[in-house]
Amino acid sequence: MRRNKVGFSKTRAMRELSVSQRYDGCMPTTHLLYLHGFRSSPRSMKAEKMAAAVRTLHPAVHWWCPQLPPSPSQAMAMLMTGIANWPQDQMAVVGSSLGGFYATWIATQTGCPAVLLNPAVDPARDLATYIGEQHSWHDPDETFFFQPEFVQALRALEAGPLPHPERIFTLIAKGDEVLDWREMHRRYAGTRIKLIEGSDHALSDFDAHQEDVLRFIDLA
Repeated sequence: MRRNKVGFSKTRAMRELSVSQRYDGCMPTTHLLYLHGFRSSPRSMKAEKMAAAVRTLHPAVHWWCPQLPPSPSQAMAMLMTGIANWPQDQMAVVGSSLGGFYATWIATQTGCPAVLLNPAVDPARDLATYIGEQHSWHDPDETFFFQPEFVQALRALEAGPLPHPERIFTLIAKGDEVLDWREMHRRYAGTRIKLIEGSDHALSDFDAHQEDVLRFIDLA
């Protein structure tokens, strides 16, 4: 169990443990997939912090954080091919924003645990206004074209009811300036939820929550 931090009440510490503890007695995670959000990349702050934690603390874990293509269909085909030989009882997925939407699909298909960081609930609706040329967040000189057919492709990836909500840990920031935290909370009701006062869409205070993420996915 995690030791109480200075200033934490025992009740608060136990509540945090109950939310982020591993959902059952499964074997530790040996394969970890991280999925970035729309216009983002493996160079995102959270992806790099997770990569550093795996590299430093869990070097035996197989880490994969690919650059996702703009096409949702191509992205999912690449991901499902990439994890086809992974042990489903020893893998986990972490996804941020649009990556959280993709992670939800993968979790429903494989049964693996997932951590969702301010996950997109209805990206087909939200990204319909982004059709056209887009610039990468981490390299403005890098552009891509978001095609109209990508909207329907996102619709096809809507997972529906969650078959194993207890295997999902959702971090939701009330201060998210991009997505509605109430919509996220409704969509992922029944999952383990950490509702964060303030913060933002990027979870700029990710350092305060990374321990909970690592605890839930239980890396080998």
